Amino acid sequence: MAVRVLNFAGYLLFYSLIIQFSGSEASISKPDVNHHPKAISDLQKVIVDILGFQSNDIKISGFDLRDALIRRSTVYELYLEIDNKVIPLKLLDDVKRWEPADLRMFQVEDHQKRNASNQNGLVAKKKKKKGSQGSPALPPFQLAGPMELWIQDAKDMRLSLPDHVDAGELRKVILADGAVVTVKGAKSVSLLRPIELDLPFNTTTQNRFASSILTLADRLHHASRARTQLLSLRIAGPTSLTSPKSSPSSNKLHLKRLAPGLVELSSALTSNSTNAISSIDLRGELKCPAVHTHGHGHDRLWPLVSLNGSNPQLIGLERLLSSVLGSKAKEDGFFRLLRADVSAQTFIKIGFTVEKSSGNGPEWAGYPKWRTKPEITRMHFEVLAKINGEKIVPVRIMQVDPVRVKDTMATNLIIGNITSSSSSMISTMTSPKLFTL
Repeated sequence: MAVRVLNFAGYLLFYSLIIQFSGSEASISKPDVNHHPKAISDLQKVIVDILGFQSNDIKISGFDLRDALIRRSTVYELYLEIDNKVIPLKLLDDVKRWEPADLRMFQVEDHQKRNASNQNGLVAKKKKKKGSQGSPALPPFQLAGPMELWIQDAKDMRLSLPDHVDAGELRKVILADGAVVTVKGAKSVSLLRPIELDLPFNTTTQNRFASSILTLADRLHHASRARTQLLSLRIAGPTSLTSPKSSPSSNKLHLKRLAPGLVELSSALTSNSTNAISSIDLRGELKCPAVHTHGHGHDRLWPLVSLNGSNPQLIGLERLLSSVLGSKAKEDGFFRLLRADVSAQTFIKIGFTVEKSSGNGPEWAGYPKWRTKPEITRMHFEVLAKINGEKIVPVRIMQVDPVRVKDTMATNLIIGNITSSSSSMISTMTSPKLFTL
């Protein structure tokens, strides 16, 4: 009798363990699919306000990050002042390639797994996936002095001339005339103070060379040399400044500490390069026609010396400025560049569905009487948004039709209420000869 009681207790303990582990496994394998990350929840609230719906009368579903697509692009924002009128311009690289999103920062953590690890006294270690998509950054580019660089993220600033230099937290870097650096890892570059650009803006017939843009840059270069209008840029992001690899060994950059957080970078060939340019006197008087031509040198855009006049984006910008200036482009004077910002941004495209009661609103005008009106109306949307840190900011919301509705009618409604004996029959039987061996 005692043996039977022990066997029964063993079976009971065994089944209780099975039930316990199966229940815990089921709870882990079934996450809360209705719970969205905070970024998606905030995006839903903004979309409801934009569409003008009442949050109590609708139901929003979708926003599945597994179906989201992202793309990285460079955004250019310019604000021009022409005749006391401010003209904003926003340009975007035409990037048509969308790829699946790897938005781990927006994923919801499984709280049950986290609680289980805490109960066991273990801390879950986050693993980085290969190929994960980090924050966007501008491609490397080169800057030439004289100019000022204000560093927004001073703690993440690195100098390599070409070896690594520990200069502490750099808030400001002065590039002397002739000094050229390569900027890597910057998220955005913006104009710190407005600048004046002299007119006329004479466009030439050279459609494949932005000579007028280079002329404006040349005038600004001389003004910065004369200290009448020193160019100042702000750089954001974990940036590194390195000496160009193509520069000769005799043109190494020299570091001079001026104050805590302030350094100056100069080149040994500064004195030789000072007299190399050019067509405009330091007082602003023309010595010769300041028009750049392809193949005669000086085809680099100052201060972005990594670009030349044959760059398609510069050619497009020249045409845009010519159309904005209009007849003023041929007159003497100036226009002001109030703001200029170039940033690397990530855009996301994700779909969602809105459900609301049908009602008798004006959207049902012209609806066929023979068709049953649904009690719930489903509308499908697609939102194009910009990822700003840990937030998703909507840019454009479009209504889409994933399934086209095609009306079908019964045969008696098409041909009338007639019998099949009185209707003409069309034979679709194939000739027997085709089946003869």
